[in-house]
Amino acid sequence: MNIYLAEFVGTAILTLFGCGVVANVNLKGSLAKGSDWVVVAFGWGFAVTFAVYAIGQFSGAHINPAVTLGFAVAGDFEWAKVIPYIIAQISGGFLGAAIVWLHFMPHFKAEEDEGTKLGVFSTAPSYPNYVANFASEIIGTFILVMGLLFIGANEFTEGLNPLIVGFLITAIGLSLGGTTGYAINPARDFGPRLAHFFLPIPGKGISNFKYAVVPFVGPLTGGALGAAVYNVVFTGKSDIFLIVTIAATVLVLLLGVFLNKSVLKEDTSKLM
Repeated sequence: MNIYLAEFVGTAILTLFGCGVVANVNLKGSLAKGSDWVVVAFGWGFAVTFAVYAIGQFSGAHINPAVTLGFAVAGDFEWAKVIPYIIAQISGGFLGAAIVWLHFMPHFKAEEDEGTKLGVFSTAPSYPNYVANFASEIIGTFILVMGLLFIGANEFTEGLNPLIVGFLITAIGLSLGGTTGYAINPARDFGPRLAHFFLPIPGKGISNFKYAVVPFVGPLTGGALGAAVYNVVFTGKSDIFLIVTIAATVLVLLLGVFLNKSVLKEDTSKLM
């Protein structure tokens, strides 16, 4: 299988199961409605596991632009393939989310709440605060990429690695996910958000692109920073990427300050 097709298929599998578990737990009329956060966290963990099993042998199963960028920073991936991988991943995220819409079509029609419908496709913060929201996505993806590099540095029984990766995603969701819905993956959020925008979902409301910068830029920053820190601390490399990624992190948080003042104009005392 072509590596870009593999990333497309793998990310489609990821969002099919991942967005699917959110739909299953939240949409009106679903027999699973009311299941709790633990179900969602394990659903996303298993989504990653089976996506990695499906296409890992072909493309390495990044299924996440932040992982692709992080691995490039770590020196484990060719820079020339970064942009094509990201395009394939976002496209796959769109397809997987579209299949979820087809599967749950009667439930989307029955569901009255616009936020619940959007929540099937994309993430949103528990408290709208761009600085804190950026920080949450940066921290979560920092841990994700560093964790993947830790896993790669160890030997496991053949075929066990994807399951370990899935448990890592589950752990991040269970421990850190409640602040922003732990996108930790631009393709997982932006591809389905585009699907929400384009699909004829009854009463869907807005796709909230004002927030979309957080689950896109935050994970990219955190993934690159995690790889740079891993290189310096755990492999002893003297790496200019550490300085670059620290500077990028500061700039992203400053962007958060600007967005708090320009986008979230009300309740400013709660934002800073």
